[in-house]
Amino acid sequence: MPAVVAIGGQWGDEGKGRVVDLLARHASIVVRYSAGNNAGHTIVNDKGKFALHLIPAGIFYPDKTAIIGNGLVIDPQALIDEITMLETRGVSTERLRVSDRAHLVMPWHPIIDQQEEQFRGTAAVGTTGKGVGPAFSDKVGRWGIRMSELADAEGFMARLRLVLDYKNEMLTKLYGVEPLDFDHIYETYREHWARLAPYVTDTSLICHEALRRGDRILLEGAQGSLLDLDAGTYDYVTSSVPTSMAGGAAVGAGIAPRDIDRVVGVYKAYQTRVGNGPMPTELFGREGDRLRDAGQEYGTTTGRPRRCGWFDSVAGRYTIRLNGCHSISLTRLDVLDRFEMLKVCVAYSINGRRVDEFPSSRLALEAAEPIYEELPGWEANTSDCRRFDDLPDNAQRYVRRIEELIGAPAALVSVGPERDQAIIVDPIL
Repeated sequence: MPAVVAIGGQWGDEGKGRVVDLLARHASIVVRYSAGNNAGHTIVNDKGKFALHLIPAGIFYPDKTAIIGNGLVIDPQALIDEITMLETRGVSTERLRVSDRAHLVMPWHPIIDQQEEQFRGTAAVGTTGKGVGPAFSDKVGRWGIRMSELADAEGFMARLRLVLDYKNEMLTKLYGVEPLDFDHIYETYREHWARLAPYVTDTSLICHEALRRGDRILLEGAQGSLLDLDAGTYDYVTSSVPTSMAGGAAVGAGIAPRDIDRVVGVYKAYQTRVGNGPMPTELFGREGDRLRDAGQEYGTTTGRPRRCGWFDSVAGRYTIRLNGCHSISLTRLDVLDRFEMLKVCVAYSINGRRVDEFPSSRLALEAAEPIYEELPGWEANTSDCRRFDDLPDNAQRYVRRIEELIGAPAALVSVGPERDQAIIVDPIL
């Protein structure tokens, strides 16, 4: 039985965690395949509310294997902290597995991240400052250190000395900061290995064996397609390799592309973004505050207020096409319950010209003015609805109009954070 990919179709924070949590019931393995602890999912279940940054949402099911794939960069201390948090709250991590090919976030990476953001000044990307981007840069530049290298004490010592000598030259001469201490880093990361070693293995092999048995694998994306390094709003994008698109899922999980047979796009019923960069439908002032407060839109990882705006079907149509989404999960419809009138962006006006497709140029996006279609609100509580027909007529029309505009059917509509607050329109798994 092939794999299914759940990707974010906007700028991240679409509610992928709760969708993956629901879909995980029908999978044997849940794989996180990209990014690092700069991304996060919020999960609400019978054990409470959890913020995950590295571990897949499938960890809450004791009969599922949760895999951190080779496509991530891992801050070992952040992973240890997350494991400890889960175990302290009664969630077993016995079936967690971590790829031996995943790269590590090292102590110099956050320093470089923060120094580069400071250098950019007003052009800062708005990173989390956790060193994820520089870790991916080192992966591509062949200066990275992989999880498996921690297992060999002498080999790690030699590799660390080579890389740290180079990085200390950079830190002191380019950024003017103090050099890092070799012995401290070596001992710290060997301690990290002692804690993480039971989890580390060839996760690609686990996935291949599961596929041969006919088990279902769910591939969990992080961030969103509009932050993708190639397809997103460059240069205000993530540094993740593989990408934030469905096409990177096979690479980041260590399986073949032919093993994927379904892609589910997760879209919020409105638009949000954390960090800098163009966002054509962004709302400001009282209107933006109202949407932010209604949705309690603050970043899972950073706590920063999210930028909020109306649903952008131009961007949605673009990411549906690039990811080949078979269907969508539309989240947070209940946040719009109290709005008298809603807007959906159907096209852009750029320098007086109507544009129906998402432009590649950041400058064009910054100049884009949304062309809106207004739809009546429903001004009624949807949080208790469990069937699509239970939704108010105007809520149904809103969902159907989004389907038409982006070119994909809604298989799931969520009306709240709890597991049972999901309307299954068409079973995904």
